[in-house]
Amino acid sequence: MKIAVAGTGYVGFSNAVLLAKHHQVTAVDIVQAKVDAINQGRSPIKDRDIDKFRAQHQLDLRATTDIQEGYAGAELVIIATPTDYDLETNYFNTQTVEQAISQVRSVNHDALIVIKSTIPVGFTKALCEELGDSQIIFSPEFLREGQALHDNLYPSRIVVGDRGQNGELFANLMKEAAVVDDIPCLLTDSTEAEAIKLFANTYLAMRVAYFNELDTYAAKHGLNTRQIVDGISLDPRIGNHYNNPSFGYGGYCLPKDTKQLLANYNDIPQTMIKAIVEANDTRKNFIADDILARNPQHIGIYRLVMKSGSDNFRASAIQGVIERLLAKGAHVTIFEPEFNGDRFLNARVEKNFERFKVDCDLIVSNRREPVLEDCLDKVYSRDLFGLD
Repeated sequence: MKIAVAGTGYVGFSNAVLLAKHHQVTAVDIVQAKVDAINQGRSPIKDRDIDKFRAQHQLDLRATTDIQEGYAGAELVIIATPTDYDLETNYFNTQTVEQAISQVRSVNHDALIVIKSTIPVGFTKALCEELGDSQIIFSPEFLREGQALHDNLYPSRIVVGDRGQNGELFANLMKEAAVVDDIPCLLTDSTEAEAIKLFANTYLAMRVAYFNELDTYAAKHGLNTRQIVDGISLDPRIGNHYNNPSFGYGGYCLPKDTKQLLANYNDIPQTMIKAIVEANDTRKNFIADDILARNPQHIGIYRLVMKSGSDNFRASAIQGVIERLLAKGAHVTIFEPEFNGDRFLNARVEKNFERFKVDCDLIVSNRREPVLEDCLDKVYSRDLFGLD
């Protein structure tokens, strides 16, 4: 097939690489630097498996900023543009999705369009009715940042929001690209597929919030968090996963998806969804207060990036902690080699790691990274397992 992918973030580019093994794929992006990188064989995102995969397989993949070149003649177009949560409207900003679909249709009236961007519940159905276009479907992604290609190759499940031939076509494409068999595959209506995405991520956020609040309780009472977590995780109904305390949930998806789901409830009775959203702020307040209770003179923040194998720090939980520390007059320095500037959130950014370790009397790190082993007496972390 001739396939186009709009957007070269971790969702779009991992899908482009995945499908280019068996099909002709063109990635379309508005950023020339990303396009140039792809055409030169470099990845525009940090993903541990992409470079290896491209080296092992002959991929039919190119990139362009030209919509005519990208979309004309394509049989399938995947939309993977960013949809950030708009705090003023309390809704996802779907402008990039709508613009991409408009551009596709301006040069190609027949292609099947599959939305991979996260969108509000009911968006696809409403858009199809508004445009009179039955060739637009939604398929949620369940990809971890930094491991997006791996999660496409070894998917936990494939969900497509169309129960007809289009849904079967796209589901089969994703199954063909995977390297495992017997993948659970679910074809649903579009609105149900959108709800699956938001409810799944909100459940994950709930687990993060739950174990964080358990840790807050233990810390306030001088208890051993690890013993409590180990004990309750032995219950198979709870399980020994997604149970590592942190500074809060962050990243591309969980903060905005939980807020969007809360907005979708509107006048529907609920208490838990709101609590999940509010719990993240409560946790950051506790973390900031707990740090300041140690009376540090110079606080070091080790990395804005909160996940190993990632170069993204958009909406990372540590940012909320930094804002709270600065608001209370703390002296804060950030070590973040992935950041180009000298200041972030009005705090100084240090690029020399050795100087950073010497200058700061308390180092705040979401995870106990091996590079901090020689200064553990300075490290503040709620990490129990050394895992994401």
